[in-house]
Amino acid sequence: MLSPTRFLTVSGLIALLSLTGLPGVATATVTSNTPACRTRQLTGYISTKGGGAAGSLYVRLVLRNVSGRACHTGGFPGVSYVGDGNGTQIGAPADRVYRGRPRTLVVRPGGRLVATLREVDARNYPARVCRPRSTDGLRVYPPNQTTSTFVAQRTTGCRNKAVHLLTVTALRRPI
Repeated sequence: MLSPTRFLTVSGLIALLSLTGLPGVATATVTSNTPACRTRQLTGYISTKGGGAAGSLYVRLVLRNVSGRACHTGGFPGVSYVGDGNGTQIGAPADRVYRGRPRTLVVRPGGRLVATLREVDARNYPARVCRPRSTDGLRVYPPNQTTSTFVAQRTTGCRNKAVHLLTVTALRRPI
């Protein structure tokens, strides 16, 4: 007689792990019960875990699910500097850095996804080219959303849209 042993597939194991209630667990399985993340479900902030190199600063842009439901998202957030105390865009938006194919990720309540944001120091450019301007922070559009969230990040940007100070990677699970 056969025992009632069940075999778990990889997707079954991922689904099981996503139900463990571990805070911050994001999985790569999208189910029909998982809606797309809306901007209002996510809050953004900059993690100070970063490094600098050759006139640039690398930081983590973190999107946290502040809703009570799991949701899915994936790809690149839209990022640009804003200022003047009213959300005026300063300079060019972030360029995308492709490192493999972006993935769709499920993020549980309280869970986080991160993207690496590179900020080039505006002082690397002559003032007449850059046209420096103080920033209040970042306007961040979660992937596939048309409304943004604000992330405080005071620095100096360039009003000249031909000068590209920001690059961003696709969202991924934090390490």
